[in-house]
Amino acid sequence: MILYNPRSWFGLIFEFHRSDTFRKMIWVLLAFAGYTTALTYVELRYSAYFAFLDTVVVHSLLGFIMGLLLVFRTNTGYDRWWEGRKQWGALVNSTRHLAYQLAALLPGEEYAEDRAALTRLIASYPSALRHHLRRMAPDEILRRIAEDTPHGLRPGDIATDDPQHIPNAIAAELYRRIVAWNRAGVISGEMLINLNAELARFTDITGACERILKTPIPYGYSLFIKKFIFAYTLTLPLGLVNEFSWWTVPLATFVLYVFGSLELLAEEVEEPFGEDANDLPTDPLADTMRGNIAELLA
Repeated sequence: MILYNPRSWFGLIFEFHRSDTFRKMIWVLLAFAGYTTALTYVELRYSAYFAFLDTVVVHSLLGFIMGLLLVFRTNTGYDRWWEGRKQWGALVNSTRHLAYQLAALLPGEEYAEDRAALTRLIASYPSALRHHLRRMAPDEILRRIAEDTPHGLRPGDIATDDPQHIPNAIAAELYRRIVAWNRAGVISGEMLINLNAELARFTDITGACERILKTPIPYGYSLFIKKFIFAYTLTLPLGLVNEFSWWTVPLATFVLYVFGSLELLAEEVEEPFGEDANDLPTDPLADTMRGNIAELLA
């Protein structure tokens, strides 16, 4: 995620050339500008044959409809982005709650090794979740979270052999240890219920993030918008040449840039767990949780 100052108006305006959508669309825009130039030349050169083509009113009406569709599309994508951010905010709180409760229940030097193992397990959960949401292989996730310093997961921290869902394996290991302490009399039944509720939130958060990840915008709706943008911009020069002459080239290209950028932004934010410029800051959030957990369980 790009961090920026939203109040820096002129700074943001003059960073236009660094815009992510502009870089993605540059070759499409150049090709479309070439197509519009050729179409404008032909229409001006043989204007008598194109006199009946005055589609400004039609494109104005269709432009209004497309604007409504793109607003709905962008809002839907942003809702998914914001839902993902709320789930990661809830994960920050849940890891803190679990850490300070376990720190209070397992005080003293006799539980120092247990607290160290808990620190590694709880701190590894956000890292495992972010890699899992990026569709990384389980072996690669285990390797990555083992390299997280200074509280990376160690061999033997997870009792499950060859886990395929690493966040679930970590949550199961935490629950197994908590139940063992309850049976040993270290943790009471009431505290077991409280700790189980915190661990249940881990699973709820993971399920909500997986729902966002695995349920894209319906295929037909996304396909219709793309076809609508293509047809609209492809025929737009026909309605502008009579009114704007050679100014049709930059005007039509700019319209394609606006509509195409809105669609690209919606595509990017509707799956917010990757490493794109506008995705959620899951890496710094995981680092923050790791530091908080280590401090609480120290």
